[in-house]
Amino acid sequence: DLASLANDQRLELVTINPGLVLGPVLDEDWGTSGELVRKLMKRELPGCPDVGWAMVDVRDVASAHREALEVPEAAGQRFICAIEHASMLDVAKILDGAFRERGFRVPLRRVPGWLLKAVAIFDKTAALALPELGKRQDVSNARAREVLGWQPRSLEEMVVSMGESLVTHGAV
Repeated sequence: DLASLANDQRLELVTINPGLVLGPVLDEDWGTSGELVRKLMKRELPGCPDVGWAMVDVRDVASAHREALEVPEAAGQRFICAIEHASMLDVAKILDGAFRERGFRVPLRRVPGWLLKAVAIFDKTAALALPELGKRQDVSNARAREVLGWQPRSLEEMVVSMGESLVTHGAV
């Protein structure tokens, strides 16, 4: 395993474990989380199933990696880089508040789990969300904050930044 290899080679190993990554995209390859936000903004989803994730901004993942390289106390540790659990409905409400005046009508109703299961037969993004149905991802980023001095962005900032970048790239 990686820890054994690091020991054998006398390397210092640090593990960064990000949550669902949101935030601005650089190009048209916006990934699974970008596809979720895109589908919400384009109303390609009828509503929000009971799914959610511990989320993180891509810029905060980058800063955690940088800080892990610069802070000697990080060696040998694992860091969870995510903020508190947020539901798909939480994300939808933020998008609606930020983009409604620009003509986006994000679906704000909860849809039953059976509908997600049915859609997952045909839709890859829905299929990826299926294992999270009805679950919470409650994590602690205390170690990253304490050891690395890591300061993550708010859910609102990461969601709006992703939405803005999808608009910029013509995805919505």
